Amino acid sequence: MLPPSGAQVPDIAPVNRDPWTAFADRQPEPSTHNAAGETTWFNWTQYPDHGPGVELLGKPGTVLDLGCGSGRNTAHLAVRGARAVGVDFSPVMLPRARERWGDVPGLSFVQREAVDFLKETDTLFDAIYSVRGAVWFTDPDVLLPLLRTRLAPHGLLVFSHEPPIEGCYGAQGTYVRRKNGGPPVPLVRWAHTPEQWREILVRHGFDRVDTEMVDAPDPAYVPTMLVRAAPSPN
Repeated sequence: MLPPSGAQVPDIAPVNRDPWTAFADRQPEPSTHNAAGETTWFNWTQYPDHGPGVELLGKPGTVLDLGCGSGRNTAHLAVRGARAVGVDFSPVMLPRARERWGDVPGLSFVQREAVDFLKETDTLFDAIYSVRGAVWFTDPDVLLPLLRTRLAPHGLLVFSHEPPIEGCYGAQGTYVRRKNGGPPVPLVRWAHTPEQWREILVRHGFDRVDTEMVDAPDPAYVPTMLVRAAPSPN
């Protein structure tokens, strides 16, 4: 069962600015080259150089990365010829992304909260994706209607995050410990099963919803949930 639609969840954007940095800072960086010898590497999972890659997005001409962090995934798409926009709320991660990838043609980074960016932009994207990013950390009843309006008719929405703990669904509070110490910071994320995501996405104007669980390299560890959906023609 899904939690009630429209349930009262506090406005966490001001609180979450610091956790975006703490959360992103703790994620592993992929190696410099993948098996094909490419110098950038697209990774959907929480494990370096593991799982499917950029092929899940098709061949988008315009692409939006919600929660781009260090910008590696976004840069990978720009190197492949897409006009790629990376959006992140962190005042620390975006300068790092610009410093590392700022000279890549067709690539831009925007420091904004995802909902605010989607409300302000008038660009239609061939693909919008989120790797353990904004789709995980934003109320889907707020985010998905905006995503639907910013996707081209032929577009794709693809996102990944860790699967929920059984019985723990909807808005979930947690704490993120800082990489270099200091008090932990609070964070809210939305936990749903593949079946719940399918119901939520259809309710908000998506169809052709596909879900997949990517096992961890070590089966004792947590898998990654992958979800793909297209905007409904109606």
